[in-house]
Amino acid sequence: MSIKVKGFDDGVFMENTYVVSDPGSGLVAVVDPGAYTDRIREAVAEGGKLSLIILTHGHADHIFALPEFRRDYPEAKIVACSGERPMLTTASMNNSEEFTGRKLEQEADIYVEDGDQIEFGNETLMFIHTPGHTPGGMCIYTGKILFSGDTLFYRSVGRTDLPESSTVQLVRAIREKLYVLPDDTVVYPGHGPATTIGEEKRDNFFV
Repeated sequence: MSIKVKGFDDGVFMENTYVVSDPGSGLVAVVDPGAYTDRIREAVAEGGKLSLIILTHGHADHIFALPEFRRDYPEAKIVACSGERPMLTTASMNNSEEFTGRKLEQEADIYVEDGDQIEFGNETLMFIHTPGHTPGGMCIYTGKILFSGDTLFYRSVGRTDLPESSTVQLVRAIREKLYVLPDDTVVYPGHGPATTIGEEKRDNFFV
């Protein structure tokens, strides 16, 4: 695998913002812009040109710094699942004003469906729709790396006690769409430490 991943939990919600770089092309993607700190900006600059801002879902803790990224990297394209559009564009649904004091409502530039792919430098990003935590939640898979958002965590799963969430849908998505990936796939979740698909199949009692 040629891409490099740096994770930062610099925000108040301890959400993981990932800076993903492809050294061969000099392109950078940010997954879940929940924070915008000097360390994150430096990682983006070291990687090259920010081309994609990818949202696994629309909750406030995962999009909190989207205005700053949009301001400083206007050419970068925002990517989200089409099923998440209502949450991204409605502050009362993404809880941004309630929990952060900021009214965040943002259209994506590119809406993807389950199985869609986007070329990212020398890599291909595949988007996997994993509803349950939110209706349009998605994961990103490339080269035995999975960015799982708030779908799958280390020994846990995303909350399903929220409006629009579903335990049945979440468990089904994990079992049918994520657990079929190679066991050595590295999982970078929206909160907490990294894990692998094999570890979670063996030790995650929530699924």
